[in-house]
Amino acid sequence: MADPRIRKLRDAVAVLQAGRFDVDTAVGEDEVGQLGLAIGELGRAFECRVRVSDALALVAQQVNTGLTLDEVCGSVYESLRSLIPYDRIGVSFLEDGGRVVRAHWARAEDGPIRLDRGYSARLQGSSLERIVATGEARILDDLEAYLAEHPTSESTRLLVEEGIRSSLTCPLTAMGMRVGFIFFSSRRKHAYRDEHRATFHHVAVQLSLAIEKSRLYESLLAANRELEHARSELEYRAAHDPLTAIWNRGAIVDLLSREVARSRRESRPLSVLLIDVDHFKVVNDAHGHAVGDVVLREVADRLEAGLRSAEVVGRYGGDEFMIVLYPCGARDAGIVAERLRRQVASRPVRTQAGPIAATISLGVAVADGQLARNQIVEAADEALYRAKQSGRNRFALAPGPGESPRPRRRPAASN
Repeated sequence: MADPRIRKLRDAVAVLQAGRFDVDTAVGEDEVGQLGLAIGELGRAFECRVRVSDALALVAQQVNTGLTLDEVCGSVYESLRSLIPYDRIGVSFLEDGGRVVRAHWARAEDGPIRLDRGYSARLQGSSLERIVATGEARILDDLEAYLAEHPTSESTRLLVEEGIRSSLTCPLTAMGMRVGFIFFSSRRKHAYRDEHRATFHHVAVQLSLAIEKSRLYESLLAANRELEHARSELEYRAAHDPLTAIWNRGAIVDLLSREVARSRRESRPLSVLLIDVDHFKVVNDAHGHAVGDVVLREVADRLEAGLRSAEVVGRYGGDEFMIVLYPCGARDAGIVAERLRRQVASRPVRTQAGPIAATISLGVAVADGQLARNQIVEAADEALYRAKQSGRNRFALAPGPGESPRPRRRPAASN
């Protein structure tokens, strides 16, 4: 008559094949009982393997959604900690053509991290060199004893100071090349056995591609940031004057064109200020262009300081500047012009040739929505001419609608 326990074990195997692991295989202590124990152990091993596989699948899914390398490592730490014995995980990468090992990430359950990101050591002559050569995992089951035998191992000393007593190190390989290591560490001695070596090696193989993908993702992010920075730099240079760092002629004229169109649409006044540095040619002739550049930069800075945050000044050409104010009528434009005049004349400009007094003349033109861009600029230029002819260091307002402009003549070359 067949032993009924055989049927029970056969049913247990069928349950395991169906993907369930909660089976009862205790059927005694004889040979059939030993077979039951073996089936039970096999079930537990399958369960552990499935749980590890599920955890790695979750990690891979998170990597595919664009997680950074640090986030992947953190996910590994959280996903596997209930399945595999460790109190600490560290990840290091090979750099400098494989000659240097540099710590990239570490996380521990308790206590400070002594062997942290950025720590580096040469691979040659270290115990990690053999792991790179063989591709096999390494177990150190008593780090205190290992340190006594290798007192110059700085990395071991730091781990012992963290309270770590045993470790298992697996190589990380991507596209057939060793790229680094993952370190599983425990605060208990002899925490790892050969069965763990196989499991960790399987984990490391799966993680290698995930981590390498994350590194490539981070490299792409870094490259994208560099491109964005380069694009921003090009846009800045295209719109700003290299000497004074304010808007250049093209940018301020483009702004004027947009504001003219806006003024027409909204039927609100627009004011343009053309500004000229008084006697700037005299400064250049007497002290040289280097000193003249210092004066121009300081005048630009003072003009910027006298404007509201939404207002900008541009270098219109040479020692001329332009400011566009919208919405702004004649009264307010005059207030701004006088404030800027006082701001520039408030104190001498300090240069290598000594303090130099700087003043400006300003021409103010107000558009009522009917004038074209060039007409507004011409009106401001005419007002600037009158301010200079009237003694400089002042502003003049262009004639309003119905007023006759004065004959147009440029002042002398001395500015």
